[in-house]
Amino acid sequence: MPESRAASIASFWDAAASSFDEEADHGLRDPHVKAAWAERLRSWMPSSPADVLDLGCGTGSLSLLLAEQGHRPAGVDLSPLMVEQARRKLATAGFDVAVTVGDASDPPAEAGASFDVVLSRHLLWTLPDPEEALRRWAGLLRPGGRLVLVEGRWAINAEPDDDRSYDVGSASLPWVGGVRAESLLRALRPLTADARVEPLTDPSLWGRPIQDERYAVVAFV
Repeated sequence: MPESRAASIASFWDAAASSFDEEADHGLRDPHVKAAWAERLRSWMPSSPADVLDLGCGTGSLSLLLAEQGHRPAGVDLSPLMVEQARRKLATAGFDVAVTVGDASDPPAEAGASFDVVLSRHLLWTLPDPEEALRRWAGLLRPGGRLVLVEGRWAINAEPDDDRSYDVGSASLPWVGGVRAESLLRALRPLTADARVEPLTDPSLWGRPIQDERYAVVAFV
């Protein structure tokens, strides 16, 4: 990603960092929401301990759940303030987890080069070239590894220019507003041997009822 664009996107998420965990599914402060995500993660992960790359890790809530389940997460996020919060959250809980500032679409070498799982949640819509990112992520997986992609389509009528808050110039975000499950499966087909879709309609995951499309794709290489 061009440096100027990365800086603009990082600035956007830096501005959101202080209030990010106020959303029920971000901070997982509600024990019922936390338990719902812990149960889903457990069902998507291989037996522990697994090496998991948490891309677009934000404030580290999913990385913390993974560490609590005995896995070895590593986080990457473009926002320095998000990374700072993630490091603090994990350290406070007693876990030594590497969280790196970097472009999740092209993870930095210091994050690692070989994983059992690459995990992302609501990240693909933010990327200028999400299909290229998927190719890179699949290349980080060991034989038999899996992509776990928590996604959705929550802005049905969104157009590429609708998300002006990024202020990243004329280039569009192809999946702004989210991506439908069938479109994501189509992009994954050349990269993976098998993929399944799991609807995520349980209000416990979001702290409220939802009306839009939300799902997870678990895809194996």
